[in-house]
Amino acid sequence: MTDQTVNSAADDTGLEPEQYDPSKDPKRKAKSGDPGWKYGYWHDMNRRGRIRCTFCGTDVHAGIARFKRHLAGASTKGKKNSIKCNKVPEAVSKEMLDFMKAYAKKHNMPGESNKEDTTTGDEEEDAIANQTSSRTTAKRKAETVQTELPTQKASRTIAGMIRKTPEEVIELRHSKNPSQAALNAGCFKRTTEDKDRVDDHWATFFYANAIPFNVTRSRAFEIALESTGQYGPGYIPPTIHALRLPLLVKAKKKTHALREQHELAWQEYGCTLMSDGWTDGRTRHLVNFLVNSPAGTFFIDSVDISALVASKDLLADLMEKRINDIGRGYVVQICTDNGANYKAAGRLLTERIPTLWWTPCAAHCLNLMLESICKIKQFSECITNGKRVSTFIYRHGKVLDEMRVKTGNRDLVRAGATRFATNFLNLQSLHKHRQALKEFFVGDVWHSNKKLSTSPVGQKVQEDVLSISFWNSVETCMKVSLPLLRVLRIVDGDEKPAMNEVMAAMDYAKERIKAAIDDKPTLVKKVIKIVEDKWESQMGVKLYGATLFLNPNRIYGLKAKPEKARYCQRLRHMFNEVLLHMEPDDDKASVISRLDDDYERGEGECFSSKLAINDRTKKSPLLWWGAYGGLAYELQHLAKHIVSLCASAFGCERNWSCFQNIHSKKRNRLEFQRLNDLSYVQYSQKNADRFQKIREEGSKGTRSDPLVLEDLQRDNEWVDHNAQPVYEGADITWAQVDEAVGASEGPLRNLRSRGSGSQAAVTHVYSRSRVHQVGEDEDEEDDANQEVELEDYSTSEDDQEGNQGEEGEGGAGGEERGSIGFDDDLDY
Repeated sequence: MTDQTVNSAADDTGLEPEQYDPSKDPKRKAKSGDPGWKYGYWHDMNRRGRIRCTFCGTDVHAGIARFKRHLAGASTKGKKNSIKCNKVPEAVSKEMLDFMKAYAKKHNMPGESNKEDTTTGDEEEDAIANQTSSRTTAKRKAETVQTELPTQKASRTIAGMIRKTPEEVIELRHSKNPSQAALNAGCFKRTTEDKDRVDDHWATFFYANAIPFNVTRSRAFEIALESTGQYGPGYIPPTIHALRLPLLVKAKKKTHALREQHELAWQEYGCTLMSDGWTDGRTRHLVNFLVNSPAGTFFIDSVDISALVASKDLLADLMEKRINDIGRGYVVQICTDNGANYKAAGRLLTERIPTLWWTPCAAHCLNLMLESICKIKQFSECITNGKRVSTFIYRHGKVLDEMRVKTGNRDLVRAGATRFATNFLNLQSLHKHRQALKEFFVGDVWHSNKKLSTSPVGQKVQEDVLSISFWNSVETCMKVSLPLLRVLRIVDGDEKPAMNEVMAAMDYAKERIKAAIDDKPTLVKKVIKIVEDKWESQMGVKLYGATLFLNPNRIYGLKAKPEKARYCQRLRHMFNEVLLHMEPDDDKASVISRLDDDYERGEGECFSSKLAINDRTKKSPLLWWGAYGGLAYELQHLAKHIVSLCASAFGCERNWSCFQNIHSKKRNRLEFQRLNDLSYVQYSQKNADRFQKIREEGSKGTRSDPLVLEDLQRDNEWVDHNAQPVYEGADITWAQVDEAVGASEGPLRNLRSRGSGSQAAVTHVYSRSRVHQVGEDEDEEDDANQEVELEDYSTSEDDQEGNQGEEGEGGAGGEERGSIGFDDDLDY
């Protein structure tokens, strides 16, 4: 382009000649929605058949269709081809290729849409030329109708053009009008017998293949049925080969499209890279990588490192590769467990990427806290006794059956080998069913089984259940553990960012623990020392203090308390350290610091408005900053990247449960790549469905909020159950039963003797009109005089039904591997 032409074009746009860029001049592009014009322009306005590429500067002849083939590097049989641009980014090349395939499929071009290496032909060029010509809009619309109507008529029916897609139908059913009738509902008369016949066939399919019933709650299941119904009679299901190969590849590509939605959240809020290791059933050591953001948790991939050593260098290289794939500017932190190799890898990565944070998993830290608390003598004895009771019940079928009768077919939570929170959940479960357990151990069914009721271990279990001191120690354990379990629930969730609540939750938990056992000062000191030592040694990351400082729901309440002045200054110092770490530009950091002064004092146009003040405690920190931080954009950008972070890597462990469900004993021959692909599709789709449901509910959703710390206040509302009567209207209490049989004093006296009126009353109360005829099982006879081994029976295959509760029925009783299950009545 000559200097005169440049000057003339620059004058037309009002720019200086050195500032004029012809590739961005809208006059040098056709008024068209074709994506090719984003990367090309007319270099010579008098020769509009030539389009210049912004990447390589090549002039492509013959129109926009061939220019797109130049960018995509695709060829079409029978058409004039062009040389592929050698500088075009891969993403742009893929965009052009996808557009041309979609265009060919839409216009039903024979031989075009079904080939992987072909694009549109001259038909596309003619259509695009029509759009870019000087003819009027009315003429273009008329020609489009004339050319498209025959194609649509030949390829789709009227019903097919009008009715909604299966995905749209299910989304509408869940969000707005569940009773909306289908398009063809009036065309066919369906009877009740027709519905019953289809229901029977589906029920038989579920029963014959042992498919969990909660599959019916899956949105994918509903969409598949709707799609099959729209297809009509004669549908042939896919073969096993199609499911294993082409359809799985297609599903993986479709799932990969979900990443685009997550990438938008990564760019706006930043994200957390989570990583964890696991050994599967074939002793392969796998490391998986997930990304968490306010849009949810997205599974990237897993790596088989069985033949390698999981050293700090290997882990750091693996994580750095994923960070580069996501974008270095988007990853705010990496979150792993507290293993020595992950700690070292985290330090190595923060040296390579100065703006990156490494934070240990808060859930893992809490688990270690509970482990140390379990070792305190006052708790260890109670936990051992609780394990003995639950293990004894589950080792003997007749005892377990009668216990379920007493508890309404509810099971106990049994302790896990490495999940120390389950020790306290086991005690909580025993405490919840204490009335049923006591009734059983004073009833006729128990005492009619001489082998067990007279055995040393049976006597010991009965003594524990009827002992006041045992239940008092159980309540003490629960008073200490429940606040920490609440914090564990907060950090374990991924529906709401939890990092901005963790420090406040820990401070609140310590206050509740002190108040709960204030009559035991020595015990309080031991517990608080454990909590503070573990937190400072493992979780003393300044990022936690910065997130609390940027939480308007907490910081303004703390500043209103004079005794918290020093604490608030410490939080501001942590924020300053984080600011210097994440913002290397000194000038920009100074601007953010000045804006933060306004935020801290509640001043300025942003933070002093009445609505912003009123919503401090009503909106989540992320929504609050999005709503009221716009005029302090630099601070808002940093705050959204900090308050949106998660605090644990438990999403990795939930993903391992997905691996374990897929790689079961029946499917242990799955290749690693297929296992990885299946997990990728299943985990991502489940998360997408879960967060879609949350978005549909919006602010009207009734889901629980684990970040409400005030619920901890109920932990101290304890009732003296030992003073209650053994049944309604009775004159005898459980304290009197304990005194009569000597349960707390030990050894247990014979409850069935008729030595006193109170004992006789108990015998009369618990006589049953229908007494089970208890036989003598060989296993009970063998185990009657043996001590119960305190091991984790929850992992054995025979006991899975007891742990999972109503999982097969679609209930909430089943928990995923590695995660902690919480009862709805956690806080009583």
